[in-house]
Amino acid sequence: MSEFSDFNFAGHKALIRVDFNVPLDENFNITDDTRMRATIPTIKKILADGGSVILMSHLGRPKDGPADKYSLKHLVKHLYELLNAGKEGGNTKVFFADDCIGSQAGLTASMLKAGEVLLLENLRFYKEEEKGDEAFAEKLSRLGDVYVNDAFGTAHRAHASTAVIAKFFAADKRMFGLLMEGEVKSAEKVLHEAEKPFCAIIGGAKVSDKILIIENLLEKATDIIIGGGMAYTFLKARGGKIGSSLCEDDRLQTALDILEKAKQKNVSVHLPEDSVVADKFAADANTEVKPSDAIPDGWMGLDIGPKAVGIFNEIIGKSKTVLWNGPMGVFEMEKFQSGTKAIAEAVAASTANGAFSLVGGGDSVAAVNKFNLADKVSYVSTGGGAMLEYFEGKVLPGIKAVKD
Repeated sequence: MSEFSDFNFAGHKALIRVDFNVPLDENFNITDDTRMRATIPTIKKILADGGSVILMSHLGRPKDGPADKYSLKHLVKHLYELLNAGKEGGNTKVFFADDCIGSQAGLTASMLKAGEVLLLENLRFYKEEEKGDEAFAEKLSRLGDVYVNDAFGTAHRAHASTAVIAKFFAADKRMFGLLMEGEVKSAEKVLHEAEKPFCAIIGGAKVSDKILIIENLLEKATDIIIGGGMAYTFLKARGGKIGSSLCEDDRLQTALDILEKAKQKNVSVHLPEDSVVADKFAADANTEVKPSDAIPDGWMGLDIGPKAVGIFNEIIGKSKTVLWNGPMGVFEMEKFQSGTKAIAEAVAASTANGAFSLVGGGDSVAAVNKFNLADKVSYVSTGGGAMLEYFEGKVLPGIKAVKD
């Protein structure tokens, strides 16, 4: 593979796999363009060199072929605006092909001039994309002479455009884009070069979703903070009373096994000492603060309490490496957001103090964005599932395909 920054794209047609799987409202307005903005520097570098760009992506999960609501045509206007922001009179042309393979896509790609961009229609309108079909990947590969994977969010999928297509390009004509490079470097820094103390903050609803990442982190972290709904499975496993808090009863032994392994490996696992509890799962619920292992019947823990915040803040403050994946509570509701907000602020403060911090996973990213702290942490990952699998120790097909 080539190093993206060293490659001169003059005269080249770069076929880039991007992750433009952005949320749209009922009028097809983009409600969060983070993923699109994240790949603009890659596109601009190619155009500045004198190359042209062909973008391929999926959007949503179309079940039965083409459907208007999953068409990438809805993104063309915004892509044009992002590429021409700050330019006098806007001069980067953006074309759209209403298919990702076939004669129209081929013709438009062949006629692209230096400095122009072509966005292809949704890859997942073809079942072959998700099947990792080789013939489909080969058809896509004909559109460009250089392959750039800049879609970390789909790197864990063995799809045609992420894991199969790279084989149709010579080793020096395939590479990661700037976004992918940044993602891989940041993840590797945390996994393989983490400065101690290393604190991993793991939240979210289910233990079952995070077992593998916790087990892998037991080999690397000094401290693991567990919050969110999954904390109550651990608390119940230890004999605590958790009221009607979220709990995976079939994972109680798993929780005990993790705590035992942590002890053997000298890793400190921290559960919330207290919780903000509610009498129902609703924004207008009555709330109280209770010890996390003494929650009354009929009440549920929906956020970490002030004592837990204090203890967690202290641990994060002493850390040199911080990984955060998953919120501390139901932060979408104002009454239950203070724990997640406090953790976000603690991670930002630790970063300002010299720690390296990586925030990943949809909800954690949403939280740092909501509290305007995204630029106060070292790196915000765009790939939820991909980052999770990377930290579970899995080989990601999209990374392997470019490197091999």
